[in-house]
Amino acid sequence: MFEGIDLRALDAAGVNRCLLWRDPAVGLTAILVIDDLTLGPGAGGVRTRAYPSLAAAMAEAAGLAQAMTRKCALAGLAAGGAKAIVLDHPGLDRPRAFARLGALVTELGGVFRTAGDLGTTAADLRAMASTCPYVQVDEHGLAQAVARGLVGCVAVCAGLRRRELAGLRVAIQGCGSIGGAVARALHARGAALTIADLDPERAAQLAAVVAARVVGVDELLTADVDVVAPCAVGGVITAELAARLRAFAVCGAANNCLDGPAAAEILTRRGVLHVPDEVASAGAVIEGIGAAVMGLADRGPLIDALAHTARALLTASLESGVPTQVLAGQQARARLAAARGAR
Repeated sequence: MFEGIDLRALDAAGVNRCLLWRDPAVGLTAILVIDDLTLGPGAGGVRTRAYPSLAAAMAEAAGLAQAMTRKCALAGLAAGGAKAIVLDHPGLDRPRAFARLGALVTELGGVFRTAGDLGTTAADLRAMASTCPYVQVDEHGLAQAVARGLVGCVAVCAGLRRRELAGLRVAIQGCGSIGGAVARALHARGAALTIADLDPERAAQLAAVVAARVVGVDELLTADVDVVAPCAVGGVITAELAARLRAFAVCGAANNCLDGPAAAEILTRRGVLHVPDEVASAGAVIEGIGAAVMGLADRGPLIDALAHTARALLTASLESGVPTQVLAGQQARARLAAARGAR
């Protein structure tokens, strides 16, 4: 299906733990990248997409796994970062393939803890869970946890601009389980919403519930709003788009919202507040790891603490001129270094 991988590409991506699973009988080709196990098992979702090459899929898995390491460290969790990707193609027998993937993950004995991600359906997760005790299938609960944390971060952004959530104009890209939960939570707090989704019918259905204005996907990110919240695919805030944003803040749940350091630099120079998605979207991993690994009966305090982390990063960025993305990375690395030093 794909050409081979040049091992130098793994080195360039910073990958040192990578599993490739194949089961041609069910059409399964899956990649697992485990980034760091210093704080605990690798946590990360299963993404299902078509890719032009195995190398491209591996590069995305590596970037997402590294982001999960930072996310877990910043949230104070006993977990590291990982990511699994299932290569989507016409020959993928989804029920059998995901059941097989679950069995393969089970063989790892809990080193990898997972849930859904972009392109992986509820049915896929149920099939996986039929053979694996380490997969979280409560999409609704995880989405609610993301929404709780993200709304707190949006409120911090509003407060730094002397605004309230009531009447705040928020543009949400993506109307799936996460984007929908975020929209409902913000609507309940009185925000005025603009939404967009690749599926116009799904956007229209959500709009009817949250009294939102629906616009095209290409139009949403540069809309005349206060806050932009990417909640679908990552990499949507490019350097070019960062220079044209009309919003005063970017605070979304999509993994790796920014497509690179240049976008972060431009946002910072323009005074646009940016809450890194490693903070804004950490509610789901807190919910999952907090219950399954840390045994916390109430994960709410850790989710609510994300707003305090966001405020500290934003305040430090405004004072120093250093992008919040850079500051968050430094903070995550400091926690990992302290944990390694304590061994």
